[in-house]
Amino acid sequence: MAQDRPGRSHDEVQRREWLESLESVVHSDGADKASGILDQISQRASELGVQQPSTVSTPYVNTIPVERQPEYPGDLELEERITALIRWNAMAMVVKANKEESGIGGHISTYASAATLYEVGFNHFFRGRDNPHGSDLVYFQGHATPGIYARAFLEGRLEKERICHFRRELMDPPGVSSYPHPWLMPDFWSFPTVSMGLGPIMSIYHARFIKYLEGRGLKEPDDRKVWAFLGDGETDEPESLGSISLAAREGLDNLIFVINCNLQRLDGPVRGSGKVIQELESVFRGAGWNVVKVIWGSDWDPLFEKDTSGALRRRVQELVDGQYQKYAVESGSYVRKDFFGKSPELEKLVRELSDEQIKKLKRGGHDPEKVYAAYKAAVEHRGQPTVILAQTIKGYGMGSAGEGMNIAHQQKKLNEEQLKAFRGRFSVPLPDEVVEQAPLYCPDENSPEIEYLHKRREALGGPIPHRKGFQSKITLPEKSIFDEFFQGTGDRAVSTTMAYVRMLAKVLKDKNIGKLIVPIVPDEARTFGMDALFRQFGIYARFGQKYEPVDRENLLYYKETTNGQILEEGITEAGSLSTFVAAGTAYSNHGIPTIPFFTFYSMFGMQRVGDLVWAAGDSRCKGFLVGGTAGRTTLPGEGLQHQDGNSHLFAMAIPNMKAYDPAFAYEIAVIIQDGLQRMYVDGEDVFYYITVMNDNYRQPAMPEGVEEGIIRGMYRYASTAEKGGQVQANLLGSGAILPETIEAQRILKEDYGIPTDVWSVTSYKELYRDAISVDRWNRLHPGSETRAPYVMECLSGKDVPSIASLDYVKSLALSVARWVPGGMVVLGTDGFGRSEGRAALRKFFEVGTADIVVATLSELSRRGAVESKTVESAIKKFGIDPDVPEAVVR
Repeated sequence: MAQDRPGRSHDEVQRREWLESLESVVHSDGADKASGILDQISQRASELGVQQPSTVSTPYVNTIPVERQPEYPGDLELEERITALIRWNAMAMVVKANKEESGIGGHISTYASAATLYEVGFNHFFRGRDNPHGSDLVYFQGHATPGIYARAFLEGRLEKERICHFRRELMDPPGVSSYPHPWLMPDFWSFPTVSMGLGPIMSIYHARFIKYLEGRGLKEPDDRKVWAFLGDGETDEPESLGSISLAAREGLDNLIFVINCNLQRLDGPVRGSGKVIQELESVFRGAGWNVVKVIWGSDWDPLFEKDTSGALRRRVQELVDGQYQKYAVESGSYVRKDFFGKSPELEKLVRELSDEQIKKLKRGGHDPEKVYAAYKAAVEHRGQPTVILAQTIKGYGMGSAGEGMNIAHQQKKLNEEQLKAFRGRFSVPLPDEVVEQAPLYCPDENSPEIEYLHKRREALGGPIPHRKGFQSKITLPEKSIFDEFFQGTGDRAVSTTMAYVRMLAKVLKDKNIGKLIVPIVPDEARTFGMDALFRQFGIYARFGQKYEPVDRENLLYYKETTNGQILEEGITEAGSLSTFVAAGTAYSNHGIPTIPFFTFYSMFGMQRVGDLVWAAGDSRCKGFLVGGTAGRTTLPGEGLQHQDGNSHLFAMAIPNMKAYDPAFAYEIAVIIQDGLQRMYVDGEDVFYYITVMNDNYRQPAMPEGVEEGIIRGMYRYASTAEKGGQVQANLLGSGAILPETIEAQRILKEDYGIPTDVWSVTSYKELYRDAISVDRWNRLHPGSETRAPYVMECLSGKDVPSIASLDYVKSLALSVARWVPGGMVVLGTDGFGRSEGRAALRKFFEVGTADIVVATLSELSRRGAVESKTVESAIKKFGIDPDVPEAVVR
């Protein structure tokens, strides 16, 4: 115990006794025992009304003290040489690309700051596909791709010609893509990450999906890790941090975030007047993560050890990030004066160091020993996800070309002197006369560097990143399971949503693919009538149901279970989409062809999380996106924010998405069958968007021979022409508006004697893609017989108008107007929605039965086939106000 010496206050004696007691417990029984005692003390202090200081962040020092730092297992000198070569090649490929094609872009500074973070992982942690545990899943930071390519070049996995054609993918041979894009480099990249914020959220839900696969018995539990690399500035994106509480709640100890805290965004400091590492620590600790800070390199260890007064700890705590950035660009003498010159105690710490030595004091993220210690602690931690906050310098090694400067992110070129300085700093063995050309450098295959590189990857299970394509096929369900949908519902009114949920239940029970189905819903299962699935298949909950549900006595009670099949995600479309991507790419990442069905409010799909849908396409994702309550007029009462008239227009832009707006149950059944065949038997890298509605109407039996038309985009549903007679108009209907179109056909025939054909247009996107493809073929084959697009084939031989009515913006149907013989009139739902009933909404947007009738009569009148007074009479009969402004301006 501390002795009560003269001049020492009672408070000091008490404080010292407490500290000595703590040290004694740590030395004798370990840190865990001390932590338990401190928890008890804290709890008792609260009971006694003692106000305790906030502990959301810890002092601005490394989490792992030097005495707990493990021995580094690799050859530090050799690894440093390898890292130097990769740094040079990463920089050189960007500089060379911009010399050859001005403005081609690329990034040098991100990888320059993160090189050590990646290389420690590559040499000691990132497991490849041949590892007994399987491959780790690494979400590489998008802007760091040059460094990943540079390593693959040294490994012999990417040819020099491809590297030299960086960002020139249309060259011969094609170069490498700008960022991680599985669509463009399907054997290399697995995860598209450069749309900032998407990598973090997708990695979280992927880590959880692995636990889901294990819980359901689809894969054996293993120790695979999901690594997500991101920048500190990237954490401002809502998707980056929006789901971190889920990771903690689910106990995802297979997830590791590595945040490269180089203290700079794209244009300047992340938190110039704050401390982003401390802020992020508070956020992650508060969410329940294990936080490991790597702030100071080994050069700082002796200084902290000599800091008996605590002056150094106080100094590092009080400084803000903007000043740390300043130190990165200033001289050692400036740092001595501004940082250490604030007190005699600090000056004394560096008295024996030269200005050059002070300048070279490393940040923790550039010290492999510190990074290794953090990674080892992360992979061994249990029960929580881990985030590593590593301080680095943006553009590290670039010197006057941008090291630590606000311009670092935009820097694409280095002059001769800057290239020589970079070469010299990292001891790259290139002579002066070639440096200006920024040549790539690769040692001999038998060099120590290359041999070490291969040896380390072999020990970890092979190369990474490395992607496998389509592997195992499924056995399709018997066609008979869809028979009831082909037969119709008679006089019973049923919504397509109800029909779809019934289909989903059937495929979930199928002996061939049932176990592979992954139903995903963002807390709207009851809205879509999916609550019937709760009890049958269970809602996945990693730790089971620890409470008795309030509806336990009901038939459809809320059943959570560790092997539940339904993923009821809560109120998060972004999280649900991330799960969809994880499930839809499991064929590649896990060798398991899981089949996701993500059911959501259509308005909150492409519009709300379109960036993630685009990432799904880039990922070569498979599965079914099902937009419920689709269309502008099918969701009565909800109004402007919820009524979808846009999603199919957005879907037009996604190259590998097949988008359908079916009206009838049998159409949905045919589309799902087609999707299963294409994606999971033929191996096509496509995914499907299908819209369904909660509008109840009679579901007819499937006419004979329409399957091909359903898939290709349209087919003739009904005709009122006499046998062998001609129609006077084509009526094109889609989705919820097809029943209105069918009723308009009846009125036109019975009240006006006008025969028409009704066409069900299941996909304007399919019609459009086919038409422009045919146009291109015709353009490039002038000497061949001209081909006709499918939509033209369907409507050919009839010089009659086509009236298209749909529950989406007119642009969707107008996309095929130029190929419609006889011209096309489009009725659509341009404008904001309203809170109203369906009939009133369809009247407001002018897409209902009456509007179709009047539009048909009007177009026939314009062509002289109907008298104008007939049109006027119809307008009056149906109560249409011809002077009311169109919906788009109201």
